[in-house]
Amino acid sequence: MTDAKSRPPKGAPASLRVRLARAAGATAAVLVLATAGGGAWFYWHIDQNISTFDAGGIAPSRPPAAAPAPGGGRPVNVLLLGSDTRDNGNDSLGGGDLGVGHSDTAMLLHVYGDHRHAVAVSIPRDTLVTIPPCRLPSGKWTTAHANQMFNSAFTIGEFPQGNPACTQNTVEALTGLRVDHTVVVDFKGFSAMTEAVHGVDVCVPNDVDSYGIKLTKGRQTLSGQQALDYVRARHGFGDGSDIGRVKRQQAFVASLVKKVQAEGLNPATLLPLADAATKALTVDPGLGTAIKLADFAQSLQNIKLQDINFVTVPWRYSGERVALVHPDAEQLWNLLRQDDTLDGHSTGQLAASPSSTTPPAAPSTSPSATAAAGADLPVTVVNGSRTGGLAKQAGDALKAKGYRNITLGADATGRGTTLITYAPDRQSAAEQLAQYFPGAELRADPSADGATVTLGRDYAPDDTASAAPSALPTTIPTTIADNTRAADSDLCSNLSFG
Repeated sequence: MTDAKSRPPKGAPASLRVRLARAAGATAAVLVLATAGGGAWFYWHIDQNISTFDAGGIAPSRPPAAAPAPGGGRPVNVLLLGSDTRDNGNDSLGGGDLGVGHSDTAMLLHVYGDHRHAVAVSIPRDTLVTIPPCRLPSGKWTTAHANQMFNSAFTIGEFPQGNPACTQNTVEALTGLRVDHTVVVDFKGFSAMTEAVHGVDVCVPNDVDSYGIKLTKGRQTLSGQQALDYVRARHGFGDGSDIGRVKRQQAFVASLVKKVQAEGLNPATLLPLADAATKALTVDPGLGTAIKLADFAQSLQNIKLQDINFVTVPWRYSGERVALVHPDAEQLWNLLRQDDTLDGHSTGQLAASPSSTTPPAAPSTSPSATAAAGADLPVTVVNGSRTGGLAKQAGDALKAKGYRNITLGADATGRGTTLITYAPDRQSAAEQLAQYFPGAELRADPSADGATVTLGRDYAPDDTASAAPSALPTTIPTTIADNTRAADSDLCSNLSFG
């Protein structure tokens, strides 16, 4: 899955070296896009470092690319994945023998159209989602599977380097956002990057002595193995949950951004970081050369630390797993699709005070503008169980979640498992619909205009759903506001859950 690189012409242009150097101070927000110029040899060396994954596994049916913002810039979405593979020498840092591993860290970085603001959305690894069709090594595609752990998408097909394309497909189906670039970093790469910047400042919330990991409570600078332990360990911190780990990862990335931005264009730091970062990466072909990385990184150079926020997707526990909270999650995705900030404003409204991080009580968007993704999808609900009135209950629940085009079909008893059939060109919307019917089977139907939900005996009505139709709320839910962290927050603030 790795593309071979060819040697470039001798003498990299001066303009490239300038772009590489300028890019370095602005790109630590994505961990790995900080690079620096060092002549033709360094250009060639960086180019040889970069590995790419096969774009043929990216779904052919995707959300549309974001439209340019009023100011002319186009929003960009970058999926950042941390792989816990133990292959290629990673077992010495992580222990165990997990082979290809999982994507145990996932952040979707949304760079706003003004290219001066950004938000990184953390998706917990245990989140239950629908994994859409993904390509296997044989070239065949799987069928969609609902109610799966998010991090398992990375393992589909057991590719030696994982399946970043499948995880990207899953994120696009979940959010309705087009992912422009995907970046994967493993244990070795992460460890090397922290050493290249001579450590990252962190705050350890409590003494830790568990599973071979020993850390002392308080503020300190960590690099290498200890830095990796800090961001990946669960046991010994708070309640040992993945949510607590997500909070530490957000704080760590913010601290890394601060460290690199403070260094400015210091080659003593940036050259080793560029070398370590590019060795650590597996990226989509759109970032697969030094020039592409430099051009993209330069587009981020005006984002300041105080204009970056982190948020965890609205969640709740579902047994030992994590379920998304609806319609709050849809509201978050909708804000990003509209290129609005987490308080519901456009970045243009922040021009007078671009560093403001205090959200107002309500967003400027209207209820109709914040409708759930796929809300216009025509949905027919059929009662295939033996429980009377179930189709109406399910239809009312969908209306309460923002769906507007609901029809009740004639009963057709005899189904054990809920079935969702859909028009092939409405696959993404059907996959989002499936989140409300855990365990449902998804099946494309060329004769369909929208989607049909045939309820099986496995369907359990959502007792928390309102019986009356309603749009998404006009105020920012606490599940978003309470899970947001400003990048310039104090290191020790809000670091653990439970």
